[in-house]
Amino acid sequence: MILVSDTSVLIDLERGSLLEAIFVLPHGFAVPDVLYHRELQGELGNRLVSLGLRIEEVSPQGVASAIGYRMHRPTLSAPDSLALALAKERRWTLLTGDSELRLLAAAERVECHGVLWVLDLMEQAGTPAIRLLRGGLEAMANHPRCRLPRREITVRLERYRTIMQRK
Repeated sequence: MILVSDTSVLIDLERGSLLEAIFVLPHGFAVPDVLYHRELQGELGNRLVSLGLRIEEVSPQGVASAIGYRMHRPTLSAPDSLALALAKERRWTLLTGDSELRLLAAAERVECHGVLWVLDLMEQAGTPAIRLLRGGLEAMANHPRCRLPRREITVRLERYRTIMQRK
């Protein structure tokens, strides 16, 4: 499975010191080339590419779709619109923390998940260790720009605590 990420998911994972852990999963991670060049290029982008991030070009038809998405939802950024277009045209899964982009992905019948789903994948895979997952989620939750649902954070932190007590 290839997961197309928007910037917010990658930033959340970086805040939680979990970037390396996602590239251990048996999935590929990709971003559209425009998103990479506008939002990730530099130290973070170089690090992501060295870990295995794929930078993918969106087809002309995908670009046309992205323009259409922005016409109907002008608050979407061009990079986010292109991430959805890439996921749709390749039949890949979209990762985003943007609620408006999630709604549009659902309307376009594109499978879409957020950073908490990625943490669940890591937990199921057993990598990284639960204590690192817990620390990463706590770091994300404590960040002033955290937009993750508090209830879902609490559920996971409690589950991680229970697992750690059993070991």
